[in-house]
Amino acid sequence: MTSRGWDNDEVDLTRPVRRWRASGKPQRTEAYVRWSVYLTELMQPLVALGSLTETRGAVHSAWLTPGLLATSVLAAVLSTGCFRATLDYYLGRRERPIAWMVVTGLVIVVSVPLLLVLGPTSLNGVLPTTSTEVAYLTAFSFAGLALALTVRASVLAGAALVLLVLPSGLAAGMSVSTTVGLMLGLAIWLPALGAAWRCSAWIVSVVWELDAAREAQAQLAVAEERLRFSRDLHDVMGRNLTTIALKSELAVQLARRGRPEAADQMVEVQRIAQESQREVRDVVRGYRAADLQAELTGARSVLRAAQVECTTEIGLGVAALPSAVQSVLGWVIREATTNVLRHSDATHCSIRLQLTADRAVLEIDNDGVPDTPKPSAGSGTGLAGLRERLVVLGGELTCRKEGPGSHRLTASLPLTATATFDTTSPAAGPSGAGPSATALPASAMETST
Repeated sequence: MTSRGWDNDEVDLTRPVRRWRASGKPQRTEAYVRWSVYLTELMQPLVALGSLTETRGAVHSAWLTPGLLATSVLAAVLSTGCFRATLDYYLGRRERPIAWMVVTGLVIVVSVPLLLVLGPTSLNGVLPTTSTEVAYLTAFSFAGLALALTVRASVLAGAALVLLVLPSGLAAGMSVSTTVGLMLGLAIWLPALGAAWRCSAWIVSVVWELDAAREAQAQLAVAEERLRFSRDLHDVMGRNLTTIALKSELAVQLARRGRPEAADQMVEVQRIAQESQREVRDVVRGYRAADLQAELTGARSVLRAAQVECTTEIGLGVAALPSAVQSVLGWVIREATTNVLRHSDATHCSIRLQLTADRAVLEIDNDGVPDTPKPSAGSGTGLAGLRERLVVLGGELTCRKEGPGSHRLTASLPLTATATFDTTSPAAGPSGAGPSATALPASAMETST
């Protein structure tokens, strides 16, 4: 996961409030975690000063005070920089910071023995006064390193640091029991602090991932809406433009012959154009739904205008089908009619809608499939869109040749299908379930020509 965080941007110190308000929740969360750790790390010199107060009256080297302060400042800077680098690595923004890790590790290995050996014994005569700084330096430096290590490597590194205290403590004159006690304290504090910082880094990572997921969801919603719009626009304008072209051609032929019917055809062209305008507006608003009976009537009308005989066989009880089923079947009839007009030389087309015990089966046959397919202006998305709409309702779409020049398109879907999407916008996503349908028996067929 890659993301741009607060710490990686150019800091505008003159307007921190404005910058904070302009930041999103992921940036604010990361800034809170980062600066909480930074301030904790930078407290090491204060811990060192507190240790020095216990050296009053004790015999110690003149170099102890400046050496302890210098060591604490160096450890604070290195552990802060190491945490900054390892957190970026944990969030996937950079490679593993080997240099930071090696230098920080060397400082721990060198500083722990020196501070224990050179530090004077505290007034209670048990621990060196520098033991607090040793524990602080070791734990906070280790916590930063753990972000760039695996869990197993972190355990091994922590164990090595704890074991480092044994020879250092004995060399400093500490008793075995005191040394073991210090080791046990570090054995508890190191994993606790390492786990706390790793959890903090994990929270930052999760917040960034959630933000990325929300952004991806928004992009998918936009893409889905574009897909819906392209499908609906194809379905709306495809048949209407084909009808306008046919009727315009017919009007031209009639006008050349001086026939008065040419005016009637142009009136029909005007009506279809106005209807197309209305449907395009509905597509933009997302409120379109194909009406089954209207599509059947429109298919018969446009096919007959193209000199294609059309017969329909519609089972009784179709009106009781769920609205989602009727809408999808209406889209199938519209697309199939458009394809017959564009890509075939049919003289007869039949539309049959049969209701079995549990399914609605729509079959559309035509007898005008040419041996050589007619050239198409594009790759075509109509049938692919129909399949997607049917799949949502548990249906399927098949196309096959029934014989020489004969083609059959079959759409089948369950009668109990409910709308898991807005039927006015087939790709608009979940919007609640539609009405359920009860199983309808097969009924007698009514035929119209």
